[in-house]
Amino acid sequence: MGRLLFWIALIAVGYWLWRRFNRPARPAAKAEPGTTPMVRCAHCGVHVPQSLAVQQDQHWYCSQLHLRQGPQSGER
Repeated sequence: MGRLLFWIALIAVGYWLWRRFNRPARPAAKAEPGTTPMVRCAHCGVHVPQSLAVQQDQHWYCSQLHLRQGPQSGER
């Protein structure tokens, strides 16, 4: 009985190795598109993509309304 289990295990390992090394190569993972820098709104603190943000001087804002209201004073 022990010999039978040994041969079954040996054949299973051999089959597993054969399948592992004879698999077709996986296609390369798709490269992630370039990431967009995020900026923090000087008024409300929301992070938005830089391409959608509005800049005035050295401050970024999430909308024209917050640009008109200006930076928020005080710490959070």
